Amino acid sequence: MNKKIEELLTRGVDEIIVEEHLRKELASGKKLRIKFGIDPTAPDLHLGHTVPLRKLRTFQELGHQAVLIIGDFTATIGDPSGRSEQRKQLSKKEVKKNLKTYLTQAKKVLDLDRVEIHYNSEWFAKEGLMKFYELTSKVTIQRAIERDDFQKRLAENKDVSTLEILYPLFQGYDSVKVRADVEIGGKDQKFNLLMGRRVQRGYNIKEQDIMTVWLIEGTDGTRKMSKSFGNYIGLTEKPELMFGKVMSIPDSLIIKYFQALTDVSGDEIKKMEKDLNIGVNPRDLKMRLAREIVTMYHSELVAKKAEENFIKTFSKGEVPEDIKEIKVKSKNIIDVLVESGLCSSKSDARRNLEQGGVSVDSEVIKDLNFEVKSGAVIKKGKRHFVRVKI
Repeated sequence: MNKKIEELLTRGVDEIIVEEHLRKELASGKKLRIKFGIDPTAPDLHLGHTVPLRKLRTFQELGHQAVLIIGDFTATIGDPSGRSEQRKQLSKKEVKKNLKTYLTQAKKVLDLDRVEIHYNSEWFAKEGLMKFYELTSKVTIQRAIERDDFQKRLAENKDVSTLEILYPLFQGYDSVKVRADVEIGGKDQKFNLLMGRRVQRGYNIKEQDIMTVWLIEGTDGTRKMSKSFGNYIGLTEKPELMFGKVMSIPDSLIIKYFQALTDVSGDEIKKMEKDLNIGVNPRDLKMRLAREIVTMYHSELVAKKAEENFIKTFSKGEVPEDIKEIKVKSKNIIDVLVESGLCSSKSDARRNLEQGGVSVDSEVIKDLNFEVKSGAVIKKGKRHFVRVKI
């Protein structure tokens, strides 16, 4: 149990406030209420979301009460954390659409039968203006705008909306409503989580401890995993695509992914780190990582098949068995690349052709006027294949 608690408090963790207090609470045997909130700003969850979700699951396994807040109200505002400009507000209709599969996806990580689930519209849509006045009286404007994101934007004469300033108060009020003992969030959430402590204090409720966890870089190896950057690995991705995306991450992320995204033991990960330092082929460890991740979100059998498909396709240069067939109207290679969805625009298609990133029936094509035959297999990059029917 002590080893499990130590791993909970250290693996993939950026900071704990107040660590000494949380350690005492965990050692006391008291059943704690552990809160994690997520706004449905997009329809898909990805591996980056699983870092805090997996922490919530670990608390669950230690006998504590997991409390999941679905921010269907706060999603219409948008969390300003890490934003260099004002976030586009979502309509209720967009949020409702995004919500449809959230719990199905979260179930891949959590035991939802033992999770207390709340939608924060439960209170924000019902409590009225007087409660809003009460909430805003708990925090001063000076405290509300002291976050770095706002200060940078103000210094650059960029707008900061009043709603953005209020967002952390709303998140903090969620902690009041569910009487959270601990709140989990990414390290970019620190300001919001601390605001939760301040709001709880304003309501004379015991302040929550907070745990910030690692942010996971996406497949590009530089930016935070995000659908808007196109560098994400979704929980509902097809196994072959998920396997291929994991294999595409930079070698520098292998150990971090093992630590934050898998259940492989810490001792085994330390051995992997030593192996990398003495010259073990990173590709072998990456294959293990891809198997672990695909097994978690699909099954061991499916992961094995995805691995076989990857080896056959990318090591031996063969075409995948389940290749998608797309109907197109034009024979011109540029038009075909755009119509098939392999490229986002004609300029993107030209760039890929000129850089030698496109092949037709295993032959690299750079001719911008090349005509594609019906039934041809087009490959863009390392893992994007389609069969076209004219």
